[in-house]
Amino acid sequence: MTDDYWNHNTHYHGVVLRNVPRGCGEALDVGCGDGLLVHRLAPRAAHVTGIDRSPEMIAEAVRASAGIGNVDFVEAGFPPHDLPKDHYDFVCSVTAIHHMDFVKALAAMRGAVRPGGTLVVVGLANNKGPRDRAYAAVGLPVHYFHLLRNRRRAGNPGAPVMDPDMTWGEVRDEALRLLPGAVFRQHLLWRYSIVWRKPR
Repeated sequence: MTDDYWNHNTHYHGVVLRNVPRGCGEALDVGCGDGLLVHRLAPRAAHVTGIDRSPEMIAEAVRASAGIGNVDFVEAGFPPHDLPKDHYDFVCSVTAIHHMDFVKALAAMRGAVRPGGTLVVVGLANNKGPRDRAYAAVGLPVHYFHLLRNRRRAGNPGAPVMDPDMTWGEVRDEALRLLPGAVFRQHLLWRYSIVWRKPR
């Protein structure tokens, strides 16, 4: 199993896990990386699929998942052409959507969630203007507090990285347009979350 570690992304796994519906059958993690979140989802769902376009990350996820019987991994870009519609009780993605076309990826995740199911996205955005930069500055002491607290657990899985193009406002506006009724939150450690339940 993948070693437990802390960084700004895994810090917000709790946002994801708190929103897994009770009695979850099928779950999907988009941009699963080394599979750590898939492992954390496994006790909460009957079956979890992780998808990632990096062959190195998928190979690590498969290696680390030996002995976990209810998970599998798919090496593919997102959205794949054969993504089932209205299929998953729970779909999530953590700091991966900025590697994709935001609108196409979010629409594909929306389509994959069954009616009554839940979608959670944690992501990165770009600062634009003094308000964004001021909020980012507030995150610095929080960052150092958690870094000190988790210094023995700090880790990086070596996943591909890139800077986000969209601003916080652009992400919020597009998310609420595509997912009416979603809850958008900006978090202190330079991440946002989108939580949406698909109407029945």
